[in-house]
Amino acid sequence: MTGIDVETAPAPAPVHPAFVNDQAARWLGVEVVRAEFGDVVIRMTIRDEMLNGFGMAQGGMIFAFADVAFALACNDPHGDGSTLTVASGVDINFLNPGFAGRQLTATARLIGQSGRSGLFDIQVTQETAGGEATVLAEARGRSRTIPTPVAPRTAE
Repeated sequence: MTGIDVETAPAPAPVHPAFVNDQAARWLGVEVVRAEFGDVVIRMTIRDEMLNGFGMAQGGMIFAFADVAFALACNDPHGDGSTLTVASGVDINFLNPGFAGRQLTATARLIGQSGRSGLFDIQVTQETAGGEATVLAEARGRSRTIPTPVAPRTAE
């Protein structure tokens, strides 16, 4: 014992192995805050290259961010890898604009599940200059669990 009190940070929450290789989430700059099956919180900051011609976050960027939260919420990080859960459909409503430099938070949660189908709610908020959160978008996602596909072989 050295007598030095070393504070250790808790281990990061496990995420589905597919997230580790998710190039889109990496490009978006997604940070995983919490990722358990059916309960996910992620963050990202809007960058200039995510803006449309009006100087607001392009809707596709907001949707892509919400979709990452949805995917993480659908897939159990403790699963055996024999199945994966994908979106079968998502409805999104944009309520307020997002702006460069602002931090977004997406929260996704499981509403219900029956067999291989699930229903999830996703909310995207933006931190304002005053530190308050404004809702940018609300989405409802429908999921379907399928056998993990095997990539087709390419002819050599």
